[in-house]
Amino acid sequence: MKTLDDLLAEGVEGRRVLVRADLNVPLDGKTITDDGRIRAVLPTVRALSEAGARVVVVSHLGRPKGAPDPKYSLEPVAQRLGELLDRPIAFATDTVGEAAKVVTASLASGDVALLENLRFNPGETSKDDAARGAFADELAALAEAYVDDAFGAVHRKHASVYDVPARLPHFAGGLVLRELEVLSKLTGQPERPYVVVLGGSKVSDKLAVIEALLPKVDKLLVGGGMCFTFLKAQGHEVGKSLLEEDMVDTCRDLLDRAAGRIVLPVDVVAATAFAADAEHDVVDAGAIPADRLGLDIGPASTALFAEALAPAKTVFWNGPMGVFELAPFAAGTRGVAEAITKVDGFTVVGGGDSAAAVRTLGLHEAAFGHISTGGGASLEYLEGKTLPGVAALEQ
Repeated sequence: MKTLDDLLAEGVEGRRVLVRADLNVPLDGKTITDDGRIRAVLPTVRALSEAGARVVVVSHLGRPKGAPDPKYSLEPVAQRLGELLDRPIAFATDTVGEAAKVVTASLASGDVALLENLRFNPGETSKDDAARGAFADELAALAEAYVDDAFGAVHRKHASVYDVPARLPHFAGGLVLRELEVLSKLTGQPERPYVVVLGGSKVSDKLAVIEALLPKVDKLLVGGGMCFTFLKAQGHEVGKSLLEEDMVDTCRDLLDRAAGRIVLPVDVVAATAFAADAEHDVVDAGAIPADRLGLDIGPASTALFAEALAPAKTVFWNGPMGVFELAPFAAGTRGVAEAITKVDGFTVVGGGDSAAAVRTLGLHEAAFGHISTGGGASLEYLEGKTLPGVAALEQ
């Protein structure tokens, strides 16, 4: 796999370089609420710009339906990228149309442009190889080299991730390389004890990674909405909590096979409604009232999880312990995250909501060994799947 350093060594002065970034940031209207993914790609964009490249950045944002949708425009991202780079960013109001052609053609050495949301074009995500390839042809025509620094998208077989590299000299950015280096440590021979913390909504979303990790871990701590299906598998009633009835037998089988290595909450914060102002109490995990739903792990569970994390030498965390966006239900996620920062070993935050929680709760990012930019990509790598974007860079 060729790298950004290889491209810079070749020389990029005056060359148009297409950079696939992951700028899929959360927006409140047109206000960016977490710019972590923009900051993550800055080193690559800055290195190319300072070396004299004409940098064309492309990304997706959200899930538009293959057509322009103002609420998913990357224009606010262009503004923030310019602020962080301290330079003007040329913004094209389309992906491969007239605006993109004019903007990319007018770039001088060192200039940076951002094209509109790739998913405004149906070819980006098409499952039809010809349609996807036609869009890739148009994207590739805008540049002379390609750098993928969007680890959060490498598990997608999309035009900008999988097809464009086949049409241009292609290189892995520093962010992608760092992610692969970190995750390879988790799938190789991690130092023990190896503790994995999983949260989030559904067992079905995490089943494959649980199956892959269970033979390798010393402890698997389960919180978030997915814990209630496990609690149901133990014979507990879970009230109105999130439950996947069709996964109960699967969870029972996992608990049997784990032989005590899966650790579940012993208490939860149960509320009358999914709302910050809802009445709520800490209850025993085996006695959730029928009219309540669990929205966070309780203090005893937080302490139990912290105790399991204390001796760890390797930790992987993916998924919050509760609805951390609502203040009354953030304590479990905060407590577990703080316990991870105290681990004397190698700690990885697996992107997605976990990374967002670190920033939202005001925790110091530097206190974690690595914060991934790709939740889904991280999980699929740990599952042992081939990531299309990585395969494309290796060819």
